[in-house]
Amino acid sequence: MKKNWVLSQQSFDALLEWLSPNREDAGHKYEIIRQRLIKIFSARGCVDPEELTDETMNRVASKVIDLQTTYTGEPALFFYAVGNLVYRESLRRKSPPVLPWVKTDSAEDERRFECLEACLEKQTLENRELVIQYYQDEKRAKINRRKLLAERLGIAPNALRIRACRIRNALLDCVERCLGLNEN
Repeated sequence: MKKNWVLSQQSFDALLEWLSPNREDAGHKYEIIRQRLIKIFSARGCVDPEELTDETMNRVASKVIDLQTTYTGEPALFFYAVGNLVYRESLRRKSPPVLPWVKTDSAEDERRFECLEACLEKQTLENRELVIQYYQDEKRAKINRRKLLAERLGIAPNALRIRACRIRNALLDCVERCLGLNEN
């Protein structure tokens, strides 16, 4: 998308027309897609899910003229695919995650953090995202995030805890090996 691209009324109207010929139905679909994207970005631990949602909507709107003639299928799925790309881009832009068991206030801690980053890179994208999201926030926000994460994954909260614990243990073993503390 062009960096200076701005959503025009014409583009917005074309987007709604692509969603449905009935303006009221189109508006309803637009809102459902928008709310779903916000939920998805929130569940993934994004700091500003509304901003990523707007970016997603604008990208789709900027291509809607081409989409009307080339895309076949449910438009909502196209939004979610673009949203996934926007999310991945946001991960590349933000600084490395800080997990609760890693502090970075000394040379030794900095080395531990570097090992953690390397170990996180060895995890699958799904496991990496899960453990980062699982250990974000504090108090009530952490509880809410974990509940949303379990719902998004379609698993019980206890299953989420077990999965996060296994990933954490694998990361701890990897960090210890990286630091030369565990030779197994």
